[in-house]
Amino acid sequence: MKKLRIVFMGTPDFAVGILDTIYKNNYEIAAVITAPDKPAGRGQKLNQSAVKIYAQEKGLNILQPTNLKSEDFLTELKALNANLQIVVAFRMLPKAVWNMPELGTFNLHASLLPDYRGAAPINWAIINGEEKTGVTTFFIDEKIDTGAIILKKETEIAANETAGELHDKLMVLGAETVIDTLKLIESNKVKTILQPVEDRKTAYKLNRENCRIDFSKPGKDVYNLIRGLNPYPSAYTILVDGENEWNIKLHNVTFLEEKHDYTSGKFLTTKKTIQITTPDGFIEILSIQFPGKKKMKTAELLNGMQFSDDAHCI
Repeated sequence: MKKLRIVFMGTPDFAVGILDTIYKNNYEIAAVITAPDKPAGRGQKLNQSAVKIYAQEKGLNILQPTNLKSEDFLTELKALNANLQIVVAFRMLPKAVWNMPELGTFNLHASLLPDYRGAAPINWAIINGEEKTGVTTFFIDEKIDTGAIILKKETEIAANETAGELHDKLMVLGAETVIDTLKLIESNKVKTILQPVEDRKTAYKLNRENCRIDFSKPGKDVYNLIRGLNPYPSAYTILVDGENEWNIKLHNVTFLEEKHDYTSGKFLTTKKTIQITTPDGFIEILSIQFPGKKKMKTAELLNGMQFSDDAHCI
């Protein structure tokens, strides 16, 4: 058995779940590397990463380099004498970093590689209507998410599951997979599988363009987009009602498949319901968010707002 001395690299909540499991399994953590504090909000108060907050609570050594290639950081990293590095939802590493430890650097990715390499694998698996996904550990190499696979574990995606719910499920599965990977490494039983070079399904970075809803698409595709972006960053549309125009976010919805004669994007309201038409049915809105407002249930919104028969989404 090899004694592991680990450097952990990560930033968001997803990484915290993995770090917590490593910590609770009594592995030696030489340091935690996370993003520098960033000013946020109106007061520009420094915002600490979720990983930093957790590491502080546990009294772990924390490094927050701004430049991963700087000589000062590389010297500091080498002085830790770690023989293994683990990366979860961090940023691309230079070779001088990932090639440093004796046992290598492995990454946990929230997809079944080689599918969904990239920045948003959880979201795109749902957006594309996948029925299963999972997590993969692999040794990092020069490219993004292309290294030799160590372990993969699979799980089903429920028909109504949101990105937030799948995130939490994969965090638990990911933690189990990382521990199993550590056991293989410390017992020298790792047998890797090389990935194909070509991309298959890609987890593109989410942006304003691919988060906008196109109601001319089939209702199931619209439904998958909305749940695949729920709770963050949220799918949005432009609602037009007379001279008023709002950028609205849709959160919880259902899809009702049904023939109708409306044009796509029609914004239909009753005293308690909102539906938006697609070519093959209706997206029923359960929670919605107007600019500058909190997310609210449809009934709450309709208590204070009324819409004309001409309201529609573009």
